[in-house]
Amino acid sequence: MLFVIIALSVVLVVLLTAVLKLHPFLSLLIGAFFMGIASGMPLADVVLSVNEGFGGLMTNIGIVIVAGTIIGVILEKSGAAYRMAEVVLRLIGEKRPQLAMSIIGYIVSIPVFCDSGFIILSSLKKALAKRAKVSIASMSVALATGLYATHTLVPPTPGPIAAAGNIGAENYLGTIILIGLVVAIPAAIVGYFWAVKVAAKIEVPEDTVKSGDLSYEEVIKSFGEMPSTFKAFLPIALPVLLIGAGSIASVLGGEDGLTNTVRFLGSPTVALLFGVFAAFLLLPKWNEETLSGWIGEGLVSAAPILLITGAGGAFGRVITNSGVADLIGGMDLSALAGGSLFLLIPFVIAAALKTAQGSSTAALVITSTLVAPLLPSLGVEGAVPLALVVMAIGAGAMTVSHVNDSFFWVITQFSGMKVTDAYKAQTVATLLQGVTTIVFTMILWTILV
Repeated sequence: MLFVIIALSVVLVVLLTAVLKLHPFLSLLIGAFFMGIASGMPLADVVLSVNEGFGGLMTNIGIVIVAGTIIGVILEKSGAAYRMAEVVLRLIGEKRPQLAMSIIGYIVSIPVFCDSGFIILSSLKKALAKRAKVSIASMSVALATGLYATHTLVPPTPGPIAAAGNIGAENYLGTIILIGLVVAIPAAIVGYFWAVKVAAKIEVPEDTVKSGDLSYEEVIKSFGEMPSTFKAFLPIALPVLLIGAGSIASVLGGEDGLTNTVRFLGSPTVALLFGVFAAFLLLPKWNEETLSGWIGEGLVSAAPILLITGAGGAFGRVITNSGVADLIGGMDLSALAGGSLFLLIPFVIAAALKTAQGSSTAALVITSTLVAPLLPSLGVEGAVPLALVVMAIGAGAMTVSHVNDSFFWVITQFSGMKVTDAYKAQTVATLLQGVTTIVFTMILWTILV
């Protein structure tokens, strides 16, 4: 019955958003309250869960969203996004812009949360789309699936690290990173092909917006002197490097002054603020128009994204507090054990949790905790087997991204896709990524274990 209620609450959100055209912020809040009340939670706990879910998500990515949006506005207005577009297209080729975005996402999301990575790279994605004359939806899905692949599979992203620690594989992080990088490749490839074959047919309003009928070269000239390649990439590269260094420092441990400083600088909030400061180097002049006006535009753009992602967090928290994790944990899954088939256990659990409550990181953490007691009795030990267990959990944790996932709403808001189109483009893409990843992981298990 709990799973039925979860399904009904998700359907309710989709109907309110797609059919009645209600704003996603209110649709998600209504879905959250419906889920809580229908599942039998005390009314006071429903309110508490909604508030905690909204506030908890803002605690984690609120300032990151604002800072990333400010960086995006400066990149667009200064012409830096067009400079980056030229560089990436020159390296990858103008005939493969989606491939360029997929590769960039794959690299960036190794140390960075996929939400943050999508926000940081949103301006580059739009510039590349206009330069190469391809659908923004196609570029968005290519970027999102590239980010998603390494986000759920490769340390030092927090989810895979937590999963490794929970199953006793913290001493094998090198092996997990190496195998994760390999396993993430087919996941990114299937996302790229879905972006090219399906998402490319989806049109968003910005695809038809004309920049005064100016050619790309004329738009470039309108910016005057273009910023250097170094200055253009610095607002993106600096946060990525800082977050990566902070993640490594956290893994290595230690409490000395240098390590604590690196951890501080590598926290996403601090790293993104340094990205904002780096973006100041792109300002043509320091005056009220740029320091107040441009930043003010970033704040206005960030507001609806903050509200929608916060409401998504509230929906996810209510589902989590309804007891779905305990229900899944009590299921008898022993019949699945045996050879590579065992990997379906963590995959199914993680996929159920991901689909139900939205957070890939939570699915990784909870699933690894649930399956850890099973591993010794089944003889699963050592670097490679445990690394493949983390991959199986990660495969489930990407299956699927939909309305209760903050990443889903970040993608829709920054790309302009309708919810129904996002289901077709992004949700189905994550389903294919998860299935591809678990199949590839099972093949590796048969070969290596």
